[in-house]
Amino acid sequence: MPKRPATGQPSIRVGVDTGGTFTDCVTIEGGEVRITKVFSTPDDPARGIVDGVLRLIGDTQAERRTATEDGNTKPRTPNPELHIMHGTTVGTNALLERKGARVALVTTKGFEDLIELGRQNRPGLYDLNVERQPPLVPPRLRFGVAERTGADARVLQKPSLAELKALRARLRKSGAESLALCFLFSYANPSNERAVARALAELNLPLSVSHEILPEFREYERLSTVVVNAYLAPHLGAYIARLTAAFKSNPPIGDERRAVCLSIMQSNGGITTADRAAREPVRTILSGPAAGVVASAHLAASLGLDRVISFDMGGTSTDVSLIDGALRTTRETTLAGLPVAVPVLDVDSVGAGGGSLARFDAGGALRVGPESSGAMPGPICYGRGGTRPTVTDAQLVLGRLDADHFLGGSFRLDYDAARAAFDRFLRDEARRFSRRLLTKSAIDLARGIVAVANATMERALRVISVARGHDPRDFSLVCYGGAGGLHAADLARSLDLKQVIVPPNPGAFSALGVLRSDVVRDVSQSVLMPVPASAADGRRFQRDIETRFARLERVARVELRNQGFRGAAEIARSLDMRYRGQSYELNVPFTAEFRLSFQKEHERAYGHAQPERALEIVSLRVRLTIKTPEAAQGNARQSDARTRRFRPSSPAPLASRLAGFETGLVPTRFYDREQLRPGSSFSGPAVVFEYSSTTVVPPDYMCRVDGVGNLILWGRS
Repeated sequence: MPKRPATGQPSIRVGVDTGGTFTDCVTIEGGEVRITKVFSTPDDPARGIVDGVLRLIGDTQAERRTATEDGNTKPRTPNPELHIMHGTTVGTNALLERKGARVALVTTKGFEDLIELGRQNRPGLYDLNVERQPPLVPPRLRFGVAERTGADARVLQKPSLAELKALRARLRKSGAESLALCFLFSYANPSNERAVARALAELNLPLSVSHEILPEFREYERLSTVVVNAYLAPHLGAYIARLTAAFKSNPPIGDERRAVCLSIMQSNGGITTADRAAREPVRTILSGPAAGVVASAHLAASLGLDRVISFDMGGTSTDVSLIDGALRTTRETTLAGLPVAVPVLDVDSVGAGGGSLARFDAGGALRVGPESSGAMPGPICYGRGGTRPTVTDAQLVLGRLDADHFLGGSFRLDYDAARAAFDRFLRDEARRFSRRLLTKSAIDLARGIVAVANATMERALRVISVARGHDPRDFSLVCYGGAGGLHAADLARSLDLKQVIVPPNPGAFSALGVLRSDVVRDVSQSVLMPVPASAADGRRFQRDIETRFARLERVARVELRNQGFRGAAEIARSLDMRYRGQSYELNVPFTAEFRLSFQKEHERAYGHAQPERALEIVSLRVRLTIKTPEAAQGNARQSDARTRRFRPSSPAPLASRLAGFETGLVPTRFYDREQLRPGSSFSGPAVVFEYSSTTVVPPDYMCRVDGVGNLILWGRS
């Protein structure tokens, strides 16, 4: 973990996840999880983060002082180091909204337009009117350099000093805010790229260099990844600087005796330093969703489950990921139509969240999302200026949200405003279409909004399971996010999933995932080496591969040490392999049986294998992992969840009132989760509310509380 300051002070570690509606802050104090949720501030996310962390730390320190004054505990060392571990969507949003920096591209002469040509893949094969978004770099900001390196790593032409001097002058006049540097075959020999990078350093602009970010073949994907990094670098760098300054300048945090450390969640499921995230923001494009997947994997392991699907429904979007024994990563991600080839957790996202807006399309059909009300104005029931119905409003109108206990009772939902807005919306839409709508009442509209949102999320779940050859009946659904528990049982029924698991504090589960994420460093190198058939050649080949892996590991260790990370690192080596002549490869662990592993993986993925065909190793990959103490602490608390037994009990509900389900309005029991104890069991229809989320138990479902407080839901039929 990051080294502590020279003062030797203890550390307060806070996990932060910024969503479209809420910012969640989590810390673990003496094995107990403490959370705070505040409204996000989209105009400047740093404000919401500072607000949430100060509230969380203030409450924690107040309890410490009270405990000390009462004589219950010993006074602790004052002003411990504050370590913020942050999952962020700043880079994602900047890319989706095209609000990044003005980028100048420097590449091999003659290949300036590769960024626009791309591949011949078409998202809509038969769409004759498809409109491609313009590339991130316009033609006037593309600069070619007369240089060439061959595929065999030989330098065929070096850039001249005169050309580099002229290039610097042109770049100064271009108005560029960031530079992307990517030459052909620089992954094999980066000497030309290094020379040009040294020459451009005096421009004092953020510089993204391809052999440092992605030393792999496939020129378009490498170029696109480097350009995306350059596009985001000034934006994320400025954001991190503002966030760090805000913490240091704030009186409760920033007195001179307290150190502040900031780490950022990466898309690959590990954390890194803020400085590295600012230099390589392309590695954070799925930072927020990755944290929840990591937390789901920890929870599944503690419960002895190999196969789970993580389901994260927040205010703006829903993120799902399939975990089959281990986290699944991919290097074929596309975001905003742009390929990004760095390793990311395999997450599928759809525009369905609690704040998703409802509308009727031109044909009179009900649509929900992807437009969202966001944090401001938010849903109508928040009373912050929202006027269009959202999924959250629909749940409230159906009676499945408790207006008086939202956020622990600190924020009351306005049922009357939501109900009146639904009636008004139906009248206005009927007038717009000049006819009666099939949806005739506010209850019908609310039920329809929930059904349409469920259909959108069900498609995402099918994409990561059925479409990839997995049987959903073999999987459990780990549900989290502020809105996840409201929809999880309906989705589990649709896909016939085994059960639904709702962890404690589900609305802040992703922030907990950030806190429990390990330090991860991925390094890679394309080699394009044939696998020899003879034993003698095989021994030389093995030594060569071992030497190359050792070199990659040294590079990664030095980087981690320079970033201040200490501790023993776990090392995982793997190979990207294919049959000679194939266009794409499969990743397998590097062991003595890697050939056999590839044959088995090829048969699993494609339904056949050809052991007689020649093999080729495309790339070497190394992952270094330094375990975080919070991961071990969390697993220890849940390690005996499977074996502990509790006498079943039927808890008393706090209230009973009508709520809307598929069968209509039915009497529904409402439970406070804090009052449920291990062994508690009850049948639906029921609603379980808590500070960070609400869980709905439909009439055909059962719910019980396991040994560590997870809600387990399963169908009775």
